[in-house]
Amino acid sequence: MLKTQNTAVMKWLYVFAFVVAFLVVFGGFVRLTRSGLSIVEWNPISGAMPPSGQQAWEEEFAKYQETPEYKLINTGMTLPEYKFIFYMEWIHRNIARLAGLFYAFPVFYFLFKKTIPFKEFGIYFVMGILFISQAVAGWIMVASGLDQRPAVSHLNLTLHLLLALTLFSLALWTAFGHKYGFHDTSKKVTWSLPSKLAAFSFVILIIQVSYGGFTAGLKAGHVSDTWPLMLGKLIPPNLFNSWINIFESPQTIVFIHRWFAWLGLILVPLVYYIVKKQNYPADIQNGLKWLIGVVALQITLGVLTILSYVNIVIALIHQANAIVLVGLAVFFIHRFRAVDRK
Repeated sequence: MLKTQNTAVMKWLYVFAFVVAFLVVFGGFVRLTRSGLSIVEWNPISGAMPPSGQQAWEEEFAKYQETPEYKLINTGMTLPEYKFIFYMEWIHRNIARLAGLFYAFPVFYFLFKKTIPFKEFGIYFVMGILFISQAVAGWIMVASGLDQRPAVSHLNLTLHLLLALTLFSLALWTAFGHKYGFHDTSKKVTWSLPSKLAAFSFVILIIQVSYGGFTAGLKAGHVSDTWPLMLGKLIPPNLFNSWINIFESPQTIVFIHRWFAWLGLILVPLVYYIVKKQNYPADIQNGLKWLIGVVALQITLGVLTILSYVNIVIALIHQANAIVLVGLAVFFIHRFRAVDRK
């Protein structure tokens, strides 16, 4: 159980969580510019440097020309055009490398200085494993688009995303512990109604984010650029003919992603009503007001993404705001559980 609070560790975790969030958003930019399949090999060390010289670039381009994406979508792409998508993915991978170093050096420094006691190292070790896992999942995702089809598996993309968000959430949760105090998990404490609703809302949010990953992986956002109607109907036919549709059909997936979010817009005001009635601390009540606004903004951005036929800027703001929502959800669960223990 964590007990030791330290301001320096807290600040490091906040910055690390931000770096992970930025990495996720930049990954979205890479996907939207179709740059993610431009580097066909995973070289964690040697890949840190781009090709040097004309011959090296031509060799790298020749490897890309063997991929389904080049043959089926980017046939005729010039070397300068290839360099653009290469550099986008290269920057993405190097941000990930820097994020790994930004985790490793501070955590071992704090461990060496005993700022983090060795007996409390477990949660930081889990962060490291999560970082490695999402990196491996990222390569598996890329590899899934290099064989037969010019697109990555939407399931692998979503796994890659969820592992990154798990790392982000764990870093924030631990940072909040350093700021507000760590929960004593040795004692069982009943979950209050606000805590239960906050946890339920977090589950709803993760499902919604997962369907956002499915939507992105299948490019299902391009199915229809109208709202609230989709393909001319409020509820298009044949969406749920088979259970597999909820995982594989672009129409079904984007339909769920469009409407599932509204559950969050119902739950958050409900939580606010309860905490206000039970006279929770002012910071929690004020924070929930902001949360209602962020949820409303997220839905608005989602609608604008549809109407703009997935404009890159709007889509990226939509993705970034989803990460903000995840962070706020973690914050409120942490705060509610702290109140439960008083």
